[in-house]
Amino acid sequence: MAHTAVEKKKYTYEDYLDTPEDKRYELIEGELFMTPSPIPLHQRISRKLGFELTGFVEENDMGEVFYAPCDVYLDDENVVQPDILFISKERLNIIGEKNIRGAPDLVIEIISENSAYRDMVQKKRLYAKFGVKEYWIVIPKEGQIELYILKDDSFHLYKTYHQDTTLESPYLKDLKINLQGIF
Repeated sequence: MAHTAVEKKKYTYEDYLDTPEDKRYELIEGELFMTPSPIPLHQRISRKLGFELTGFVEENDMGEVFYAPCDVYLDDENVVQPDILFISKERLNIIGEKNIRGAPDLVIEIISENSAYRDMVQKKRLYAKFGVKEYWIVIPKEGQIELYILKDDSFHLYKTYHQDTTLESPYLKDLKINLQGIF
């Protein structure tokens, strides 16, 4: 008896737009993922990191910082909501009325128990593919941030910062964030 594989439905941006407003979704390689609400620790880290990044970006007139939920449309099968994202002044034209259309310059994802694989594997691959220049993966339980930089279409670990160190961004020159105040 012939065995036929069940075709998995590929979702598109149009399907994504039909998802319920009261829940957060992401679309990765045509697969729809529901994103549960973040826990307070996640939100606290997001607020503190975002505060530092936004202050630096505005002070130096470098572009704009956005926070989830904010749709980043990469293509018809990839729509994500990074925790924090930065778009440089030269690329502000990717900010549309309804979403960001294209890869941000910097993306920050804060790991939660149910997002670890997605953030560390799927989204990392996706962000590299679409040209995000710098990717930070924040691991709250470890009190650390893995900073990746894009080289030849893939991310390379630049440095792992721990909570008693000062993060320095290779892309955002002169940005220094004391991580003790973040975790």
